[in-house]
Amino acid sequence: MKIRHFALAAALALGAQGAAQAADFKVGQIEVEDLWVRASAPGQTNGAGYLEIDNDAKTPDRLLSVSSPAAERVELHEVVTEKGVAQMREVAQGVPVPADGEVKLRPGGYHVMFLKLKAPFAEGGKIPATLRFEQAGEVQVQFDVKPIAYHPAGDPAPAGHGGHNMKH
Repeated sequence: MKIRHFALAAALALGAQGAAQAADFKVGQIEVEDLWVRASAPGQTNGAGYLEIDNDAKTPDRLLSVSSPAAERVELHEVVTEKGVAQMREVAQGVPVPADGEVKLRPGGYHVMFLKLKAPFAEGGKIPATLRFEQAGEVQVQFDVKPIAYHPAGDPAPAGHGGHNMKH
């Protein structure tokens, strides 16, 4: 009897581990992975989200919008450098996703702006969101909340948002 309970517990643990590692989200030929935000600093009212989008389709697509119950408003933004000054701008037409290609929303480039957070992003938590693509449709996703000082390997130096109280 004990062996059967142990085997069942082991199988459940392995199943849960597999589910925890399968953090990718898919809609049509679009796969979304590596979704994250930084934990909020005290008094921070906005947050930036980052992710990777892979498009296996033979036609391009476009990330049109993001919504989330975690913020009053969510916008797609990009950082553009003009005359040596980096400026953040809303991407009104969405983020293009090339056919048989990928796009990475990373610090210093395209990103998701969560505006007027309803509660601070707590390290270790999850932030639910819905991504809407022009061709593939909608997919429910979750952003992992990383430490406030998180800096992914291989990315350029932090470009802000990490504790700034951006006005929009």
